Amino acid sequence: MPGKVLIIDDEESIRFSLRGILEDEGLEVSDTDNAEDGLELLGSENPDIIFLDIWLPGMDGLEALERINEEHAHVPVIMISGHGNIETAVTALKNGAFDFIEKPLSLEKVEATSRNALEVARLKQENRELRSRIDGNRTTRLTGESPAIEHLRQVIERVAPTDAWVLITGENGTGKEIVARSVHSQSMRADKPMVAVNCAAIPEELIESELFGHEKGAFTGAESAQVGKFELADQGTLFLDEIGDMSLKTQAKILRILQEQCFERVGGRKTIRVDVRVIAATNKDLQEEIKAGTFREDLYYRLKVFPLEVPPLRERSGDVPLLIDAFTEGLVRRHGFKPLAFDERAMECIKTYEWPGNVRELKNFVERMFIMYAGDTVNAERLPPELRSGNAAVQTGDAPAAPCAPEFDLGPVDFKQARAEFEARFLDAKLKEFGGNVSQLAKAVGMERSSLYRKLKAYDIQTD
Repeated sequence: MPGKVLIIDDEESIRFSLRGILEDEGLEVSDTDNAEDGLELLGSENPDIIFLDIWLPGMDGLEALERINEEHAHVPVIMISGHGNIETAVTALKNGAFDFIEKPLSLEKVEATSRNALEVARLKQENRELRSRIDGNRTTRLTGESPAIEHLRQVIERVAPTDAWVLITGENGTGKEIVARSVHSQSMRADKPMVAVNCAAIPEELIESELFGHEKGAFTGAESAQVGKFELADQGTLFLDEIGDMSLKTQAKILRILQEQCFERVGGRKTIRVDVRVIAATNKDLQEEIKAGTFREDLYYRLKVFPLEVPPLRERSGDVPLLIDAFTEGLVRRHGFKPLAFDERAMECIKTYEWPGNVRELKNFVERMFIMYAGDTVNAERLPPELRSGNAAVQTGDAPAAPCAPEFDLGPVDFKQARAEFEARFLDAKLKEFGGNVSQLAKAVGMERSSLYRKLKAYDIQTD
């Protein structure tokens, strides 16, 4: 019955007894005497089950149960109390507790309840992983029948079952993360998580915390302990995207940890050992970066065990219709849009366009067309100007080409951008409403202050 247990009880004798019973069953046990510290441990220890006393100093067990259900609903909680009654037990179970046991604790009851809770936790985890794989399969398949994509598939099939580290290169928007997920899904670690880190999106001063985790109070804003990406990816795959954007200082630390597979959390002293397969990706020429002194040569060769290059879309234009079909199917399924079609002349324009933004630009274009013309057939005159300009397909035939539709501002080119623009306006307005007080804003929108600071910085919203 392997697993991790967190005990939250203010009676030392109860914690001692429970620890003895559970450790005899082969479980790893952490404990604390109050709910506030218990919630901190929950975030850093990732237990499989929790024993939670109802009567606690400060925050009581029922309030803690509510917090756990909000943030860690997948963890079964076994409530314990020496003052138990039917009403209390019913309340706990209605509020999401897995089970309720009374003090003095029965050895048989603790063992049986632990086994049942661990089995439920295991089944929930398998269910989440299965759903993730089902959803992930839609984003790990390389769409296309061009020779370049067929070759890439064959190479992935060879390297995926090994534990070799992979360095993926290619222009922006070519689908490097899809390639990484394809490698992971065909690997021996497919039943474990693939944890992605966008190295370019994390501020340099926070990247160590993101990768290695931190302890409570390790730095300003570290209001609780946090597990790092390396630890989350243990036994699985760590995907380091935009690896070329790391600072030299961070590269040095990454190199040491990649070699030793062990580290300490920021502000911590405990050495944590992990077993991760690393897949890295970049749109930069790392050899040129090495010459320029911005990338470590030893890190480059550590990562480049097996190189994969993703071809740009302009080199496989025959795959464009297949990609459009895949994006169309996804949008219809997720958003309930009416199907969209392109006539022959429009498709010729689309296929002959250079697509400098590659597959990402094509996906954004399809979303844009759905917003404008869902349920309709798009002709060449309805295409954006960049696809029509200088394209002979619009001018084919003896008759003069039909006049183009008037140009107008379509606003954000995709849903992600639209959401980001709304979020930026919303946060800016709310910050002004609270007189620039970030703490009040964090409480109002239900975000951690450190996360909110990062968002405000990303949106260039002044907090002074």
